Amino acid sequence: MAEQASFTIDSPGGPREVTLTYERAGAGEPLLLLHGIGHHWQAWQPVLPILAAERDVIAVDLPGFGSSPALPEGLAYGLSSVVPVLDAFCRHLGIGRPHVAGNSLGGLLALELGREKLVRSVTALSPAGFWTQAERRYAFGTLLAMRQGARALPLPLIERLSRSAVGRTALTSTIYAHPGRRSPEAVVAETLALRNATGFRQTLDAGRDVQFRDDIPEVPVTVAWGTRDRLLVRRQGVRAKQILPGARLVRLPGCGHVPMHDDPALVARVVLDTSR
Repeated sequence: MAEQASFTIDSPGGPREVTLTYERAGAGEPLLLLHGIGHHWQAWQPVLPILAAERDVIAVDLPGFGSSPALPEGLAYGLSSVVPVLDAFCRHLGIGRPHVAGNSLGGLLALELGREKLVRSVTALSPAGFWTQAERRYAFGTLLAMRQGARALPLPLIERLSRSAVGRTALTSTIYAHPGRRSPEAVVAETLALRNATGFRQTLDAGRDVQFRDDIPEVPVTVAWGTRDRLLVRRQGVRAKQILPGARLVRLPGCGHVPMHDDPALVARVVLDTSR
């Protein structure tokens, strides 16, 4: 069962209490899992049992996503606020410098945690921040369209669509290479997570000028990209390698933007290899 952690973080207006929802499983060195924009910690469910066999895994709902409340007044949704929130969350749980794996927005946050030397290793799956302006506009436009669609569809229609492979494809083919493999329950849950994300718009606005430009020496880094990523195209992985020359660049054959569902075994192996 998911748990909640509440802790205090400094803000320009004084201390603020932040609450995050998370799922924890397994034993070993700590491993923090970060999902993408509009998703929730359950994005990691297909790989969580594999990872938990070797790691103390903490999959968290980012602020304003999933079951985590929005950030309190005085805290913005940019990297300069969310990274300290994640660091404070880890310290609250007593896990020190964990390994971290993130997807999309979570991948960008994972890299920023690595740049700040707050983690032991970084696995970034299709991370944001390596786009051209045209690629960013395309990705943001696609995300806004997905959000509008999720908000426009009544729940009975979402449930009906989720019961067929064609319907699941209509709802989730932007982020999965094999949307028909998703369970109806998971598709309904993630569509509602996208619809109800209180931090969606603020996070998107905060990302308009984001460009990851710094190398991360002294921290093992893997950047992995699905060959069928339709949201952040895979040539962005080549740019990531140029900016992070010491990083390992891995292809994920047949995987889409959220590869944990398309090939759980491959993604788990990439994460574990990096954290070893």
